[in-house]
Amino acid sequence: MPQASPRGTYLEVSDSLRQKIREGKITEALPSQAKLMSAHGVSRSTIERALGVLRGEGLIESVQGAGWYVAGTGDRRPLVEKVTDLLRADEVRVGDRFPTEKELCERFGASRTAVRSAIAQMEGQGLIGKGAVRGRAVRALPAGQGTKTV
Repeated sequence: MPQASPRGTYLEVSDSLRQKIREGKITEALPSQAKLMSAHGVSRSTIERALGVLRGEGLIESVQGAGWYVAGTGDRRPLVEKVTDLLRADEVRVGDRFPTEKELCERFGASRTAVRSAIAQMEGQGLIGKGAVRGRAVRALPAGQGTKTV
């Protein structure tokens, strides 16, 4: 049986993350808790304790529904706003294919649960819906689409 760390495993994880932030290996969003658990071979509670240490130092901050960020960096808007911005791109038209949940998870570094919530909100607003074949399609463009201030 491996011997427990005298410092506490959560402190070792927080030290590792602190070093990566200081070296510029983590510059905005931290990896998800699931990825941190896998990378360090520890439980969720250990990761939460490690993140709590870094938050207490003012090094990182939590954004509900978006994850953990290095303090003072990153886009803090709700995920639904970031995903809605995809529809504001100049080349997007009604009827176009909307990205899959997997594509959105990868693009925004968000959990599937957070992405599903954003998609549900967009469907509720009538912006996206079921596509003709499979997946989702753009049903309407957000207000302000195509308008330019002179």
